[in-house]
Amino acid sequence: MSYQNILYGVSEGLAIITINRPEKLNALNIQTLSEIDKAVRAAQKDRDVSGIILTGSGEKAFAAGADISEFAGFTHDQGQDLSARGHAIFNNIENSNKPVIAAVNGFALGGGCELAMACHLRVASANARFGQPEVNLGLIPGYAGTQRLVQLVGKGKALELLLTADAIKADEAHRLGLVNHMVETVAELLPKTTEILQKIAAKGPNAVAQVITLVNDFFDKEENGFDNEIEAFGSLFQTPEFKEGTSAFLEKRPAKFR
Repeated sequence: MSYQNILYGVSEGLAIITINRPEKLNALNIQTLSEIDKAVRAAQKDRDVSGIILTGSGEKAFAAGADISEFAGFTHDQGQDLSARGHAIFNNIENSNKPVIAAVNGFALGGGCELAMACHLRVASANARFGQPEVNLGLIPGYAGTQRLVQLVGKGKALELLLTADAIKADEAHRLGLVNHMVETVAELLPKTTEILQKIAAKGPNAVAQVITLVNDFFDKEENGFDNEIEAFGSLFQTPEFKEGTSAFLEKRPAKFR
């Protein structure tokens, strides 16, 4: 599959998706969003892939928002369709049965911040900046930024960031819980992200997928996460990985999951 605005590759069982529009600070136009969606879905289907990394090319930006020139003249219906499409793409990332980590280098603003928040974990270099500046345009975040930011940093801080359009540095994002890990340099970013995904890859893949689903259920008003956990817990007893995991524990050896 060929792409124009992203780079896609698989290395050591990890799919790396790189937004590749450095001259536009990796802004998320409609084509780029579509290509990210196709690449994520390809990685999800690839049996040789255990985890996914999303990052941006260069050191200046992960993704510095949406491409404003593309939607400046949109009508109500066009704006609504754009938002719905973004929601669908980011929801698929959030609900991926394989872990997705955002490796954030530089600006993650607007849609870029929303993309990072849709990932399961976020690792940022010290030069990263996070923000939702949409109110400066007379808009609001359109790709679930009002919802996921609250989940990650709490209502009070989310409202402050959304209403003031202030951008925060990586260290504050780390302190608030928006970022899981911070590294000093961009060169350390992918190694740290890879280290985390390789640690997860050593666990039972069905169990990993169930954890992702159940944590997301907590925030889904249509789901009962407690009941779903009971059902999922029981179902895992029938899997080969449970038998391997318990045998390895009792035999005092590392588990070998497929």
